[in-house]
Amino acid sequence: MKAIKKEYWIVGIIVLALGLTYFLASYVVPKVFVSLTKAAPAYKVSLGSSRVIGENILAKADGKDKCIVDVFVLDASSKGVPGRQVILTGMDNIVPEGAITDSDGKASFSMVSTVENQYEISASVDGIQIPATVKVTFRN
Repeated sequence: MKAIKKEYWIVGIIVLALGLTYFLASYVVPKVFVSLTKAAPAYKVSLGSSRVIGENILAKADGKDKCIVDVFVLDASSKGVPGRQVILTGMDNIVPEGAITDSDGKASFSMVSTVENQYEISASVDGIQIPATVKVTFRN
């Protein structure tokens, strides 16, 4: 049996290294970049699934006691939609004026009044009205 020359071993190793480099560059690396650069899922708000819920809807009309309203912005599968602008309307003294939904799709608001009255509170998401409303009551 003949011995293989040293030069052929070097050429064989170089060809193997180039083949491995080509495989990594053309197959493995692009798959890694695609998986690392995938965009976050786009959430589509479902106004029919979204909710306006009164956590505390009865308070004293003393300017201190608070009614709390939570808005849950949900998609069609009832999962929370984060990062959406929510605005409540229906009375003055709503804090904050607008809120951004958290990772669960929730935005919380509080309101106070010195006037004894009942208010129907509605919410809008990105300028579009949610059909659900909630009534809050202030009394002495």
